[in-house]
Amino acid sequence: MEQNSFYKNSILLTAANLTTGMLGFIFSIYLSKVLGPEGMGLYGLVMPIYNLFICLMTAGVVAAISKVSAVYSSKNDYGNLFKTIRTVAMFNLIWATIIGVLVFLAAPAIGGYWVKDARTINAIQVTCPAMIFIALSNILKGYFYGSSKIVIPSFIDILEKGIRIFVIALLIYFLRVNSLSSLVTVAYISLCIGEFQSLALLFIYYKAITRKIPVMPAKKEGRAQLLFDVLVVSVPLCITGFLTSIFYTMSALIVPRRLVQAGFEYSTALSMIGKYGGMALTIVTFPLIIIQSLNTLLIPDLSQSMNKKDYYSATRRIRQVIRLVFLLGICTTIVCTLIPTSLGQMFFQRNDLGTYIKIAGFCTPISFTAATMFGILNGLSKQTAILRNSIITEIIELICLYVLTGIPSINIYGYAITAFIVSTLSLILNLYEVNKVIDINISFGEIIIYMLIGILTFYLLTVLMPFLSGINLIIRNILLIVSCFSFFIFVSLKLKLE
Repeated sequence: MEQNSFYKNSILLTAANLTTGMLGFIFSIYLSKVLGPEGMGLYGLVMPIYNLFICLMTAGVVAAISKVSAVYSSKNDYGNLFKTIRTVAMFNLIWATIIGVLVFLAAPAIGGYWVKDARTINAIQVTCPAMIFIALSNILKGYFYGSSKIVIPSFIDILEKGIRIFVIALLIYFLRVNSLSSLVTVAYISLCIGEFQSLALLFIYYKAITRKIPVMPAKKEGRAQLLFDVLVVSVPLCITGFLTSIFYTMSALIVPRRLVQAGFEYSTALSMIGKYGGMALTIVTFPLIIIQSLNTLLIPDLSQSMNKKDYYSATRRIRQVIRLVFLLGICTTIVCTLIPTSLGQMFFQRNDLGTYIKIAGFCTPISFTAATMFGILNGLSKQTAILRNSIITEIIELICLYVLTGIPSINIYGYAITAFIVSTLSLILNLYEVNKVIDINISFGEIIIYMLIGILTFYLLTVLMPFLSGINLIIRNILLIVSCFSFFIFVSLKLKLE
């Protein structure tokens, strides 16, 4: 992938993901108004189950197909590429269908005995078709990302998020649902319909463009070999994703119980989780959309550089991405510290999210940088290292959450403390693995300078705030956010630190 192509695709994918993120944000806001804090907590109990089985079905497939597509496309070997996609699609369809049926049948046991809330049973069953749709659509997305065809797939993602909002509004209106259980089920029905629409449109686009690509005669690999080439990359990532989802699910189920043991009522505990995880974190982690875009494109980009043994380009790309996400994290911390209550009012019309947002925002420089390690290590073919480090950090995370959220004086804020500890450990472990392959030579002096610029930016904006006191809250927040990101990144880039 050429230099200009990488940045062009990064901007396009980031713009598309920002749009889908905004639509997802609107969906979360609408959902919070419909469900309320307790309903958001209930919705959040089902999502880890959903993600858990998606990981078992399809985790690692996007990265694996993306790597294979990048290599085959560079050789114009489309015969083996298309054969790989057909082979993996058939394998995934059978595998995902088996798991989907088992989850549907086991939903009463999962909801009644695992989640320990029978109101989640119907919602779990509704997610089963969506799991199968995602398992197939991820194969097509992997092909599009690896071959740099991202415009139409990005538009399809945008459309899917928009339809989800429209569908849930219609379902609630026509079905006249009132109970929390029914409302949460309807929310997941809209998700399922959106995923089906996404799969159908992706497949139509895939058939349209592949008809125009000439398949040159070449030595064709056997289906078993092609499947193995994908599985050797995807299986470690699948295990990583599955284990991560297991730990995440365990965490999601443990925290309400620990909060109850800390002295809170169950409904209050669900409300606290809904406010922190469903609302505050939605605001704080919004910039992760940019990081996800970079990770998506880093995998084929670094794969091609390493395949050519172009270590200089790989090192330079990694340094650029780490610098960018670190700056993004500092800006997020500044904004979340400066106007936390205003952000809660702006997005969720609530005055009780300020402390949650401020606490969650403190670790974003570390957590954002740690998040980009996934794309970097995948591009360097270090899937086994990802698996090992993920197991270590997830065990630590589970222990920290169990201990911290059970302390009455810490309670839900144990999430934020745990995030800081786990992100720091994850970053250290993954940077160690990267340096085994190439020396990226991170400068601690540069980090300190960026932090000092961040402190300067914070105090300048603090001085500016009184002059904006008479302005509409939304306009004021937008001005402060734009001023923060513009000033901080402008000054940082002007330094041209290498």
